[in-house]
Amino acid sequence: MTERIEGHGGELALAALRAHGVREMFTLSGGHVFPLYDAAYKTDFPIYDVRHEQSAVFAAEAVAKLQRRPGLAVLTAGPGVTNGISGMTSAFFNASPVLVLGGRAPAFRWGSGSLQEMDHLPLVAPVTKHAETVFSTDDIPRAVGAALTAALTPHRGPAFLDFPLETVFSVAEADLPAATGVDPIAPDPEEVGRAALLIAGAQRPVIIAGSDVYAGDAVAALREAAEALQVPVFTNGMGRGSLPPTHPLAFAKARRAALSGADVVVVVGTPLDFRLSFGDFGDAKVVHIVDAPSQRATHVQPAAAPAGDLRLILSALADHAGDRTDHADWIADLRVAEDAAKARDAAEMAAETDPIRPARIYGELRRVLASDAITIGDGGDFVSYAGRYLEPSQPGTWLDPGPYGCLGTGMGYAMGARVSHPDRQICVLMGDGAAGFSLMDVESLVRQKLPVVIVVGNNGIWGLEKHPMRAMYGYDVAADLQPELRYDTVVSALGGAGETVAKAADLGPALQRAFDAGVPYLVNVLTDPTDAYPRSSNLA
Repeated sequence: MTERIEGHGGELALAALRAHGVREMFTLSGGHVFPLYDAAYKTDFPIYDVRHEQSAVFAAEAVAKLQRRPGLAVLTAGPGVTNGISGMTSAFFNASPVLVLGGRAPAFRWGSGSLQEMDHLPLVAPVTKHAETVFSTDDIPRAVGAALTAALTPHRGPAFLDFPLETVFSVAEADLPAATGVDPIAPDPEEVGRAALLIAGAQRPVIIAGSDVYAGDAVAALREAAEALQVPVFTNGMGRGSLPPTHPLAFAKARRAALSGADVVVVVGTPLDFRLSFGDFGDAKVVHIVDAPSQRATHVQPAAAPAGDLRLILSALADHAGDRTDHADWIADLRVAEDAAKARDAAEMAAETDPIRPARIYGELRRVLASDAITIGDGGDFVSYAGRYLEPSQPGTWLDPGPYGCLGTGMGYAMGARVSHPDRQICVLMGDGAAGFSLMDVESLVRQKLPVVIVVGNNGIWGLEKHPMRAMYGYDVAADLQPELRYDTVVSALGGAGETVAKAADLGPALQRAFDAGVPYLVNVLTDPTDAYPRSSNLA
C-alpha cells in the first residue's frame, strides 16, 4: 500500500523517515540542508544540534545502538560530510543502523566551483552499506526507504544519501511506500546442528557474547542456550549485561583461565579480531556464530560457523536433543578463579592512595550508578579500567567506541543516550586525551537541557602511548598533556558545572554532587600517571 504525497525534498524525506521509525534529527546547521530543517520545524520533529558534525553522527549512532532502530544525522555539504566520516566509520565497525543525509552542491552547475562542491560518495562508500546521490526530488522517498532497509539488514551498518541543492529545495509529488520489515536470515540447520554437537559434547566450553547479541534482540535466546547447555558466559561490547552479574553462568574476571583451559570457545555476535586474540585459542575448537554470512571469519577456520538470525540459532542450540556433557566441575573451577579475581579487584577499588589510582574511581562509581545507568566509555587507558571494574547488570547499558577505537564519541553518545533515556543516569567515562575531541559539545548539552555526568581520568598523558613507547625506546614523544588541567572549569564556562578531585576520600561526595546537579557536570579526577593498564600490544 502506497500513499501519494507532495512537498519539497525535505518534506518528502521526512515523511519517509517517519514511516521507518526515525524520531529525531542530529545536525550542525548548514544551508544545503535547510529544507530538512523546514520539514522538521513545521511538524514538531525534534532537532538536536551540535558543535562538530562528528558528534551528530555519534549521537545518531547512540540512538541506533540503544534503541535498535535507525538513527539520523543530517550534515551539510563538503566539510560537513567529511567531518562526519569518523562517525560513519565507527558505525560501520559497530554494525549500527545510522542514516546520514548530506547536502550537495547543485548538479546543474557541477564542475563550476560551487561552494563546498565535492563528490562525497567515493569517500563514504567504503564505510557504508549503501551510498547514493539522489538527483530527482520525486525519487527521495524511494531512496530513503532503500537506504534504511540496507542499514537495518544484517549485518547492519550505516547508509548515506546526499541531495543536490536543487533536488532537496524543489517540490514534487511522490509515492510514499509503506515501510516493510527486514526478514530474518534463516541459518543452515546442518551447521547449527554441528555447532550444537560440539558445544554439548565439550568438556570445558565457553561462550563469548558480543554486541550483535543485543543488536539482534537475542539476549533472551542467549540466556536460554547458556542455561540449557550449562555453558559459562563472558561478554564484550554491548553484549555486556546480557546475563546479570549474579547469574550462576555469568563470568567476567576469569577470562584468562577460561580461554586457556577451554576445549570449545563459542563466539557469538562479535568478530574474531584483536580483542579475541584473532580467534587463536590454542588447541580449543572455535564455534563462530554470526548474524550474516559476510561476518564469517576468513583468517581462521572455525569448527562450525552458523550464520543467520541469532535468536533462531541460539534457540536451536537450547533445543538440542542429544547427549550433553556435565560441565558442573568446569563451572565450579571458573567460579573459584572468578571469586579470587573479584577479591583482588575489590582491594584495588578501595585503594586509599594519593595520587588516585583509576581503580578507585570505579569503586566509587559502583556505589552511585543505578542498575539501569548508561555508561559511556570514551578513551583508551582510562576506559580500559572501566571494562575491567564496571559490570553492567542490564543489557543495553554500555556504550564504547568499539573495534575501530575512535576517540571523540563521548558527547555525541551522551546526547543520543540522554534523548533515548530521559530519566536514567548517563555517565561518560573520559580520558583527558579524549576530552580534547568533543568537550566543546558540552555547550550543546547545556543549551538543549540534556544533563549528563562526565568523569575525566586526568593523568596528563596519552597513557596508551607514553608507557609502551618508553618500554620500546627508552623515551617518549608527543605523549604529554598539561598536567592537572582544569577540564571542570571548561565545562563551567560552557554553562555546566564541575569540580577537580585530588584525594581519594573526596571522590564519593563529588560523584554524588554530579548526579544530583541536573546539568552537565564534570568530575575532573587527578590520577596517578605512573599507573598503566596492563595489556599486550594490539598493534599486530
